[in-house]
Amino acid sequence: MAQTVSGCSLALIFIIMLLLVKAKIDVCKRGDVTVQPSHVVSLGSAVNISCSLKPKQGYLTSSSLNKLILYKFDRRICVQHGHSLSFQVTGLPLGTTLFVCKLAYRSRKEIRICGAEISVGVVPEQPRNLSCIQKGERGTVTCTWDRGRDTHLYTAYTLQLNGPKNLTWQKQCNDHYCDHLDLGINLTPESLESSYTVKVTAINSLGSASSFPSSFTLLDIVRPLPPWDIRIKFVNASVNRCTLLWRDEGLVLLNQLRYRPINSRSWNMVNATNAKGRYDLLDLKPFTEYEFQISSKLHLYKGSWSDWSESLQIQTPEEEPIGMLDVWYMRQHIDHNRQQISLFWKNLSLSEARGKILHYQVTLQEVAGGEITLQNITEDTSWTWVIPRTGTWAVAVSAANSKGSSLPTRINITDLCGAELLAPQQVFAKSEGMDKLMVMWTPPEKAATAVQKYVVEWRELHPGGGMQPPLGWLWSPPYRLSALISENIKPYICYEIRVHALAGDQGGCNSTRGNSQHKAPLSGPHINAISEEEGSVLISWDEIPAQEQMGCILHYRIYWKERDSNSQPQFCEIPYRLSPNSHPIDSLQPRVTYVLWMTALTAAGESPQGNEREFCLQGKANWSAFVAPSIFMAVIMVGILSMRCFRQKVFVLLLALRPQWCSKEIPDPANSTWAKKYPIVEEKTQLALDRLLTDWATPEEPEPLVISEVLCRVTPVFRPPHHPSWSEKGQGIQGHYTSEEDTGYSASSPPPPRALTAETGQGVNLYKVLGSKGPDSKLGNPASPLTILPVDYLPTHEGYLPSNMNYLPSHEAPITDPLEELPQHISLSIFPSSSLRPLTFSCGEKLTLDQLKMGCGSLML
Repeated sequence: MAQTVSGCSLALIFIIMLLLVKAKIDVCKRGDVTVQPSHVVSLGSAVNISCSLKPKQGYLTSSSLNKLILYKFDRRICVQHGHSLSFQVTGLPLGTTLFVCKLAYRSRKEIRICGAEISVGVVPEQPRNLSCIQKGERGTVTCTWDRGRDTHLYTAYTLQLNGPKNLTWQKQCNDHYCDHLDLGINLTPESLESSYTVKVTAINSLGSASSFPSSFTLLDIVRPLPPWDIRIKFVNASVNRCTLLWRDEGLVLLNQLRYRPINSRSWNMVNATNAKGRYDLLDLKPFTEYEFQISSKLHLYKGSWSDWSESLQIQTPEEEPIGMLDVWYMRQHIDHNRQQISLFWKNLSLSEARGKILHYQVTLQEVAGGEITLQNITEDTSWTWVIPRTGTWAVAVSAANSKGSSLPTRINITDLCGAELLAPQQVFAKSEGMDKLMVMWTPPEKAATAVQKYVVEWRELHPGGGMQPPLGWLWSPPYRLSALISENIKPYICYEIRVHALAGDQGGCNSTRGNSQHKAPLSGPHINAISEEEGSVLISWDEIPAQEQMGCILHYRIYWKERDSNSQPQFCEIPYRLSPNSHPIDSLQPRVTYVLWMTALTAAGESPQGNEREFCLQGKANWSAFVAPSIFMAVIMVGILSMRCFRQKVFVLLLALRPQWCSKEIPDPANSTWAKKYPIVEEKTQLALDRLLTDWATPEEPEPLVISEVLCRVTPVFRPPHHPSWSEKGQGIQGHYTSEEDTGYSASSPPPPRALTAETGQGVNLYKVLGSKGPDSKLGNPASPLTILPVDYLPTHEGYLPSNMNYLPSHEAPITDPLEELPQHISLSIFPSSSLRPLTFSCGEKLTLDQLKMGCGSLML
């Protein structure tokens, strides 16, 4: 099977060679192209090119009709009629140039006759810097050299090595660009001082050149292999003594070590003679990752260094921290008795921490007491606690790793902004690029010399999220009045910056805002509420999200206009403030619907408008517009009513305007069942009051009518009496006879509608006489006669009023004008006013019919 495959391969190779030969023959079957002096020439040489047709290869018998054309690559350089062509070419470039001869007749297609390639090159230069090395004790000899300039021709290099005892090794390099060659032989260390000679020869078509011979010994050319199996050992787990271990070849006498921290670019170099694979390092830093490499050499002066070994990376052990924490704090009052302190500190550098910080220890104590109040351990770089506002407090913070703790940083808790005289002046910030801010200030005017140091702190004004933004700070000496902030500064973020001036336990501060880059906000504020408050409108809004503010907001604008109005909106501009996010507007008209919206402005421009809200101010009664006229009218009315004539006219007007239900007539007691059942007795009778009440009470009697007396000082007008005096008969009551003509009435009292005649023949009306006891009268006392008033009582349309009075006692006032005697006090009772004078009874304020015994001639109680 194997023989069959081999036979097929040979047959295939033969066929391919035959086709190539036939193609060569076919290409030049119509003619030949010759080159003189050679197909390979040196740079600047002239070349003669000839093209000739073979016999019977022309298309016409006349040679003048055959046209031969010579091409240099694709460009015509010569045209000639006939069976042959000759042309001289000069100025050929380095490299290979192709010439082609073609035959053309009239307008027919050009036919290729033959072609030739001409190579232009230079003689090889002498090889230089010939050197040889042997890698390791068991490696082979490899030599390298510089070829010089390129010959642009095929050049062969031959390496020849001559040794002791006429030993010769020779090898040729067939690569086009050959500059090194491996002889493939090993020089044993048995003859370390033996001398060897080597040279290299370059040969091409234009000439040859040989290098100078180079002599060397085995120690000169042997390069040891790089050390391997590198490791490190820390004695007692301490960085103070470190041992580096490795393995090497047996003939190595010298080693070179280099090491560096991973984040460093420079190496620390160490030479070790006859180290035998071991070396102690004493200057390594604790808790630092290092990179180690080692190289070897066979002799102190001869030979070359080996390549560097593979890198060994390892971290050194921890040590006790040596640095002190940078601590800062903030105070916030909670109430009158408590305050909250927030401590912040920065991480120690690697060189100060000298290990992994496991936790931080915070100690809080009152300075006056001296006793430790609180000790706390935290893994964070901040700590918050609530302490009393009284007393002086101090804190100490230290960092701890697995080997120990750092020295504590002590700081007294004081009011950082309590001393106004220490407050820095003219604090402002400006951008110094995408991630830097320059803060500048001037010293306090009156206490510049007292300042011991400045502290610049900054924090994002509006963090993007619910977490508290990180606080940054840096210290500045008193003579420096500016600070470049580059820590945690991001573009398009607004920062609140505060500068503290510290002097002992006192401090003053001033603040500003700044951003490294800014542009117009991406959105406007969102109005969340509109309320009416004391005649003005209170607008409340939500903050623009921090990621959309695009820098520090300088102002807010509130726009408003009437709904469906095409006029330009009005606006008011509000300086930015942290809180509250509300502002009153008092220029809106009541009962007009307005459309309101807001925008925000940074130094770069104005934001798009926020949401729109409609609002109509309802308004409240303007009491000031009513109180003044009301007081004025009241003063006028009091002035008018203080005059008697106006009061009387007003009283008459009120009587005329009173409702009808106030004028309902009261039933006449003369028509009652009681009055008809019991006869009238004219004789004098005196009964005890309890006897009278008991005898008169019968089951047939109706319910007593309660009469409420309304006292109105209306004085009736009477004519002069016809009888000269009152007549008395002992202790009885003498009846008095009057006539209808003898009675006079006031202008406001109508005449009685009728009169009654007694059966006794005397002209007496029912209930004619109405008596009252005097102040000294007593029941059953004959010495106390009753005062007799002749009264003709008849009901009127105005109510329970007397209808007639014929006589008055001698002490009564004379007849006067009724309008002048109107009362100053106006009663608005449902009963009309009358001229009936009050009677004096011992029956209290109410007079009932069961207490009266009425007849034609007397009235007895």
